[in-house]
Amino acid sequence: MKQNDIRALHDKTVEELKAQVSELSKELARARLEKKAGRRQNTHVAMIADDLARVKTVIRKKELETA
Repeated sequence: MKQNDIRALHDKTVEELKAQVSELSKELARARLEKKAGRRQNTHVAMIADDLARVKTVIRKKELETA
């Protein structure tokens, strides 16, 4: 995820972010399966996992702000 994309996460709503979490989770599962089959490198799986963690962090931050 590029720096501009990371900044853009803070402008999205919680619903949009949750949809993105769902999409990234599916992509991560697919990437892990492909890695086991030998069709994908480790770095891509790690990048997806990092992106997923970033989105979840922003969601949590927004939830704490509203509470």
